[in-house]
Formats: sequence, structure tokens, C-alpha cells
Amino acid sequence: MNIVIVILGPTASGKTKLSIELAKDIDGEIVSADSMQIYKYMDIGTAKPTEEEKQGIKHHLIDEITPDEEFSVARFQQLAVKYIDDIINRGKIPIVCGGTGLYIDSLIYNIEFGDTICDWELRERLRKEALEKGNEYLHNKLKEIDPEAAEKIHMNNVKRVIRAIEVYTYTHKTISMLQKESRNNPSKYKFYVFGLSMGREKLYERINQRVDRMIEKGLVQEVKKLMEMGYDKSTIAMQGIGYKEILSYLRGEISFDEAVYLLKRNTRRYAKRQFTWFNRMKDVHWINLDETHDLQEIIKNIKDVVATSGIIL
Repeated sequence: MNIVIVILGPTASGKTKLSIELAKDIDGEIVSADSMQIYKYMDIGTAKPTEEEKQGIKHHLIDEITPDEEFSVARFQQLAVKYIDDIINRGKIPIVCGGTGLYIDSLIYNIEFGDTICDWELRERLRKEALEKGNEYLHNKLKEIDPEAAEKIHMNNVKRVIRAIEVYTYTHKTISMLQKESRNNPSKYKFYVFGLSMGREKLYERINQRVDRMIEKGLVQEVKKLMEMGYDKSTIAMQGIGYKEILSYLRGEISFDEAVYLLKRNTRRYAKRQFTWFNRMKDVHWINLDETHDLQEIIKNIKDVVATSGIIL
């Protein structure tokens, strides 16, 4: 049986540290399911693990593309499957780790996204509409076509709003419908999904502390360097949390204190959306970090859950 361990949870919950310790214990390799760690040159703001923190554990889907490159969930799925197969073929255990719900869903539920559909002219036209008339205008268009997708996709996630409209334009089926249909095709892997949770106040405090550490490590200098490389407001990756706020500060649009405040607030809001997404998922073994934060105990619990299927890690 081709087993895959999945570690999911909101930002700053400790997924990275746990996945590395688990990989050391069960001879695993990590496949990142993080929509920002995929980009090169963006290390501090994405909380990418350093080489020292990786402790020699091989990581995949980190530093895969440049910040101006297009990257879709269909492309993630394709690459993740390639890496998972390679890890399994070498006799190791794949550990998918991340907080991007759509990426994780695409693997667990074997979702087909009709990735052959690609209309650059339509995408550009919709992107201009969002710029000229606002994100809400474009989001309302999606709401008319696919209320279910509109509820899941935040109006500021223009890229995904455009993708959902594009899929409907060409298939005359909503992206929600296509995803439901594709879920009927079973995956070739056996997934064991573990979610990290903790009290909201504790998580928010961890987020605030993480942002402070990012600033200390040189997040402002990182964004400045990206600007010098030619990546600006129009670059897809620079719209990510941690980059758009500091970019606004460096462009003189807001003060430094306001940028830090917005970065903390936006990260907390993102964590709340992650919780909402993950709570909808079925068959997640939740690990309450308020009850235990001992990594070795958590790893034992993970191995015990897998062992109920007769598989000893």
C-alpha cells in the first residue's frame, strides 16, 4: 500500500518542525503544500525552513519557481504526485506538509481541475476588470455563476476567482461541480491526515511573535531586494501576506508600524480561514497542541494511528 502522511494546520502552528522530526523518525521526505514557499528568493516572509532547520531531510516543492511565474493548483498536483511517486519508489515515506487547503484537497480527493483549459486573453481581461472595477465586482461575477465556489474563495484571491470563471466559460460546469465529479475517482495512495489545532488566542500570539521574528531576521531587506530584482506590486507572489504589506511601506504608502500591524492582522485572518477550510475536511486526526506539545509523543500518536491499518512505520 502506498501510504502518504499529511500534516496540515494553520500558519504558525508548528507543522514544519513536526514534519521534520517525523521524517527523521520514519525515514521520510517532505513535500511542501504551501503556496508561497514554492517561490525562490522569498524565504523570511514565507517562514521557509533553513538548511539547518531541515536537519538533512529532503524537501520538495520549495524554491521551485521565480516570483513572476504562473503556478496553479493543477501544476502543484502534477508535481506533488511526481515527487510522491519518486519518494515511494526509493523506499521512503512521503510527508505532505502545509497549510494551503486547496493544494491538500487536490491530492487527498484526487481532484481534476481541467488543467488543459488556458485562455490568457480571458485571464488578462478579467484581471483588468478587477483592477479597474475592484475585486468585489469580479467576485460578484463568480457568485452569479458558482455561489459555492464564491463562498470558499476570498474576493482578494483574484487568481482563483479568475480560474473559476475561466473553467465555467469553457466547460459550462462550475469548478465546484467538476471537483465533486473528480472526487469519485479514488486516489492511488492511502492518506493519513493529521491536523494541528490550538486555542485561538494562543495561535494568534504565536503569529504575532512570528511576525516580530520575521522583521528581526530582515523581512524588510528581503522585500527591498525583491523590488531591486524587478518584482513589484503587479507580480503574483508579491501579493502574498508578508510581502504586500512591506511593499506598501517601502513605496511610502503606509508607515512601518502600520505595515507590521496589517501583516499581523492579515496573517491572523488567514489562519481563521485555514481553520474554516480544514474543519470541513473529513477523516482528519486532530492533534490538540493545548493538551500536548511534546513532539515525540505526537509522533508516537501518529504511528499508532497508522498501525491500526496494520502498517508499522
